[in-house]
Amino acid sequence: MPDRAKILLVDDREENLIALEAILSSLDLVPVRARSGEEALKALLNTEFALILLDVRMPGMDGFETAAHIKRRERTRNIPIIFLTVVDSAPDYAFRGYAAGAVDYLTKPFDPWVLRAKVSVFTELYNMNKRLAEQASLLRERLTGELPPGAGDHASVLPELSRRLTAVEDELARVRELARKSQDPALAVPLADLRDRLTHLRAGFDALS
Repeated sequence: MPDRAKILLVDDREENLIALEAILSSLDLVPVRARSGEEALKALLNTEFALILLDVRMPGMDGFETAAHIKRRERTRNIPIIFLTVVDSAPDYAFRGYAAGAVDYLTKPFDPWVLRAKVSVFTELYNMNKRLAEQASLLRERLTGELPPGAGDHASVLPELSRRLTAVEDELARVRELARKSQDPALAVPLADLRDRLTHLRAGFDALS
């Protein structure tokens, strides 16, 4: 069974972390807490995350500075970040959030259903990207004629790869429909990127078939 996606929750207030975990408890993911920007950066050193929920107002290193460090690192720069802050924040906070690399920006108190829906879609995109990477690796091995132990012979790999690709294509169509209904512009870029990767992989497979 594949590992469940991990979500990094960054907030200096314990009650906020507890609330976030409660909101996300129905989703198939693993929440990981960080009580400061420094703690978040340490967690990112050796753990892979599908998404970061990052509070803006924190003592010491605030959310904007934390995001800047995350985006400077090659290993973490592509992790989506959703900023969270209170409704009475400075009017330029949203602009600064997007400038810092956030894919979305939510003000507290936010609608739990909206947050859960956003996290769910980003988690599904992360999982689909993981599966595509595995299938791309299989395709490369098929092209070089070197399959890993237990993968079966070349004749058996192609039908299995085709089945997996079809499953991801069907899943992407479902997620794109969810994104269309939610009218969430934050999902446009990651969905387009995933669609392009899937199209490229399908073309490579078709060339072999």
